[in-house]
Amino acid sequence: MDQHLPTAAAVTVVQLPDGTYTYADTGHLPAPQVAPQQIVQHIHQAAPDRTVQRMALGTGVGAGAVSASVYFGPMLVAAITSMAVSLAVVALVVVVIGWTTVTVVRSVAGTDGEAAAKSLRRR
Repeated sequence: MDQHLPTAAAVTVVQLPDGTYTYADTGHLPAPQVAPQQIVQHIHQAAPDRTVQRMALGTGVGAGAVSASVYFGPMLVAAITSMAVSLAVVALVVVVIGWTTVTVVRSVAGTDGEAAAKSLRRR
């Protein structure tokens, strides 16, 4: 008759829903319900102007090169922008001077200008 009883280590006292206590075989108890573990991940992204410097530090480039890129990078962008604006202003001046010259020549040329324009159109 003792072979049907569980061992003392496998027996535990549990409280039933009606409030009474009883012995239960732990081998036949359901596994406890564990809430899933919540993993909080913080993803940080470097600012656009620092990404290159962080990559440079990660690859082993010295601090001098990184500080030079931090200092000279924006300066280079400003210089290139300044050159582009200067070229745009020069192009605008050339267009205005050309348009003015053509307008003046057409208005001053008279009959000789018209004859020259006709001869150029024939060719």
